[in-house]
Amino acid sequence: MSARVRVAVLAGGRSSEHEISLASARSVVAALDPDRYETRVIEIGRDGAWGLPAAAGAAALLEAGGTLPIPTGASPTALDPVDVVVPMLHGPFGEDGTVQGLLELAGVPYVGSGVTASALCMDKDLFKAVLRDRGIPVAPNITLRPGDAVANPFGYPVFVKPARLGSSVGISKARTGDELEAAVELARRHDDKVLVEEFQPGTEVEVGVLGNREPVASVVGEIVAHADWYDFDAKYANGGMDLIVPARLTAETTERVRDLAVASFVATDCEGMARVDFFVRPDGEVVVNELNTIPGFTATSVYAKLFAESGVPYEELLDRLVGLALERHEQRRGLAF
Repeated sequence: MSARVRVAVLAGGRSSEHEISLASARSVVAALDPDRYETRVIEIGRDGAWGLPAAAGAAALLEAGGTLPIPTGASPTALDPVDVVVPMLHGPFGEDGTVQGLLELAGVPYVGSGVTASALCMDKDLFKAVLRDRGIPVAPNITLRPGDAVANPFGYPVFVKPARLGSSVGISKARTGDELEAAVELARRHDDKVLVEEFQPGTEVEVGVLGNREPVASVVGEIVAHADWYDFDAKYANGGMDLIVPARLTAETTERVRDLAVASFVATDCEGMARVDFFVRPDGEVVVNELNTIPGFTATSVYAKLFAESGVPYEELLDRLVGLALERHEQRRGLAF
């Protein structure tokens, strides 16, 4: 490579997953070969303020909505010169299509899914509707909107979830009517659209997907949470869970999971990367739980571990993602708008 690829890593963000994002970004920067990549980090605070590198300190900024500063101009000088952006932003205001829209307006290549897929997969209600339409099994649910009475047609237990949040934030397992009321109240603090979802017994497994037009699935990993369910602490606390790779499934079920992971990725118009989470019921039925377009991305995160076990080490995984971003951008430059 005659010149280093100039990479901007977006980190932090406004969501409750701010610290997780910083950890992902630090890991990405440490793994990018300095002989091949010129890397800068743009940290976004919990207040939405963009901490620009010194080299971009003279960039003009526009206060949008009083909290989110965005670069002005058709091609923001705050991200220029940059060859590719790596958004390591988890949750709202980063994984939900908002930043992706900014980068599309800027004409800057970026890693991961575009606006449509990012927004769709962040919204569990819409995500499940699309998968149902494609014949991909998901857990039955009802959706409560502002003004709707609390309801539960499924019996107990049920899971109650904010429609557009990640990392199990605001999610509760309700076992009684009183717990259901409290769970909906909690979820509504985070989102005005709430899902009440039928409980799915069985084994929780996860699969990584990588690619654009020809996505491939990783090996299947089994999640063993050291808690009643796979909540925030189980996901991020040391010793909160065990990842068993490969998952303890039959060969037939394993292939079913991997096929559904790719089918879900394609159905929702994803690109680059995603982690797809499943339940495998005692009767062998496989049910999609959710899809994360920007999964946790430290070297010890589930997504990275699954691809490492599939023969794609962390550094190579990042190389491929950067290549996929540049490839997609080049392909779309030829489209007439």
